[in-house]
Amino acid sequence: MYFCQINKTLLKIIKGLKNYPSKTESIVTLGTFDGVHIGHQKIIKQLNKDKKNAKSALLTFFPHPRMVLQDASDLKLLNTLEEKQQLLAKNGLDNLIIEPFTKEFSGLSAINFVRDILVNTLNTQKLVIGYDHRFGKNREGDFEHLKELSELYDFKLEQIKAQDVKDVAVSSTKIRKALSEGDIETANSYLGYAYLLTGNVVHGRGLGTKWKYPTINLAIPETYKLIPKTGVYLVKTQINGKQYFGIMNIGNRPTVNGKHQTIEVHLLDFNQDLYGKKIQVQLLKRLRDEQKFDSVDALISQIKKDESNARKMIQFFK
Repeated sequence: MYFCQINKTLLKIIKGLKNYPSKTESIVTLGTFDGVHIGHQKIIKQLNKDKKNAKSALLTFFPHPRMVLQDASDLKLLNTLEEKQQLLAKNGLDNLIIEPFTKEFSGLSAINFVRDILVNTLNTQKLVIGYDHRFGKNREGDFEHLKELSELYDFKLEQIKAQDVKDVAVSSTKIRKALSEGDIETANSYLGYAYLLTGNVVHGRGLGTKWKYPTINLAIPETYKLIPKTGVYLVKTQINGKQYFGIMNIGNRPTVNGKHQTIEVHLLDFNQDLYGKKIQVQLLKRLRDEQKFDSVDALISQIKKDESNARKMIQFFK
């Protein structure tokens, strides 16, 4: 058990149901909550509204169930565990229970899940779920099943309707699709915040410094993290409490015969050594596709245009 504090909100993080203090009365929700998008935020808001003397709690699972149950799954997630914890803390959740997801756990029947976990372990006073939530072995449990079991085990039940943006029901799947297509505006509108990339600053080839456009090379150790479509993006980050904007390139650097994908950020009006440090960038707008130029001079000329374009847009994201 440990804690995560963001914006003065203390989130208790509990690794495994066996470590949850069962005497704690809980207002509970379930799910992977990948992205902690505006639909998830609505559920957490409802939990906190109803909790009174209880604690708001999310029971989530890692790895993602699809990664365990589908051998060929190439699923990429919107959040690393660290990012998810930050977002949940920011939204005021009290307790996050991270249960390891296994094939054995997936075989738990709906009634056993409710009795053994919701009632006997989490001491659930009320369960709040999304509009499409299913649970138990083969996803056999639906809202009607839960309604029957809530009456049997004497806890309250509430279903949150789909959170809509422009008449489109928000889902993690739709956000993944938008990011994969480079539609950062749609993704961010569904998330309710700017998409995050968190990684360690590592050494690159030093070409940016040579061209007078030094870059931060971002290495993200979590291979399951979704990296948006290749291209050039306007981003911002916080370093030592100060906000900086920048231009980020996701791609293979074809002009200089790059062999693998990199994430490079040129921060505007910034000149500090960040090697070995962890930073988090927020993706604000996609500026253009990655291109292969005929020469390095042509590439540098385009970078100058990208910087000019980015500086014009910064005012809209302060």
